[in-house]
Amino acid sequence: MIKIREVSSKRDQREFLNFPLRLYQDEPNFVPPLYGDEKKIFRPDYIYYDTSEAVYFLAEEDGKTVGRISGILQKASNEKRGEKRIRFTRFDAIDRQDVADALFKALEEWGRSKGMEEVCGPLGFSDLEREGLLVEGFEYLATFEEQYNFPYYGKLIENCGYAKEVDWNESRIQPDPEYIEQMDRLGKKMMDRYKLHFGEAKNINEFINKYADKVFQLIDSSYAKLYGTVDLTEGMKNMLIDNFRMIIKMDFVGILLDEDENPVAFGLCFPSIAGALVGSGGHLYPWTLVKLLKAINHPKVIDLGLIGVDPSWANRGVSVIICAMMNHMLIDRGIEYAETNLNLEDNFAIQNQWKRFKRQIHKRRRSYIKKI
Repeated sequence: MIKIREVSSKRDQREFLNFPLRLYQDEPNFVPPLYGDEKKIFRPDYIYYDTSEAVYFLAEEDGKTVGRISGILQKASNEKRGEKRIRFTRFDAIDRQDVADALFKALEEWGRSKGMEEVCGPLGFSDLEREGLLVEGFEYLATFEEQYNFPYYGKLIENCGYAKEVDWNESRIQPDPEYIEQMDRLGKKMMDRYKLHFGEAKNINEFINKYADKVFQLIDSSYAKLYGTVDLTEGMKNMLIDNFRMIIKMDFVGILLDEDENPVAFGLCFPSIAGALVGSGGHLYPWTLVKLLKAINHPKVIDLGLIGVDPSWANRGVSVIICAMMNHMLIDRGIEYAETNLNLEDNFAIQNQWKRFKRQIHKRRRSYIKKI
């Protein structure tokens, strides 16, 4: 018989974090989150708890953990969109429908107790977290920013009454020789026409000090209408700054400014650290740190983290400037390809942007919805 228990003790917390590491220990495409970062979800001062509530459940059978799930009441998102939703996240289970049924039943009861009417997900506290269920592309290594899951997860979720709400796709992109010269020419034309320039900084600390506020402004404005996004809080901003300092290099960051130094567009990319973390359980062992440093300092693959354009500039050719910059970033650093991470399938601006590159759409992710 399946028993559902809400996480309440330190032992429960460790089991909640360790279960997926055991479940995926033999899966070479699974990339764990950093264990130290995951532990923070159980701290009372976790950065998201100023706008959210969360619950964590474990499923047990004969004293053995067979599944887990978390529910999030993201109040800022509900207020922004006029919704009564909870989100599910961190769902992991063995391939048994009764385990999934029991977990989602507990989650939905928690949602109803909060006066909510719908469940959606997988979604985290914000789109800075891992989101979306992998439904295509199981043969590819996950990126560090996104979660891997077994193919049977979709069946388990759909059998609990959940249906597709949105899909994202992910792509590998490379410069296309057919468009490089054209983008350079058009990009320069747009730069001259609108008197635009790239912000300058000697190192990442100077970049943060000079442009962090402008980047945050662009993130909030350019992502405002996208699915599941919430405005940045001070805690989220501080977390981003800490992450910037850890892995971002000046070669992979840029901000476009107008003649009055107002932000127009930005792009943040990360050296891919996925391969360095495989098999580590998210722990920073000495051998893991060696691999991480190599991946950061000598990247062969980069992950596209955040790219945004001020909405008032959306139809003025700025995307050509961004694409031209990306081409030279990939070519000059000898990067094999870039991973786009998640792009909404109906976000036609970003989908059209990648048509200027050699593009392989290799993964698809889904967020589900159910009325409760």
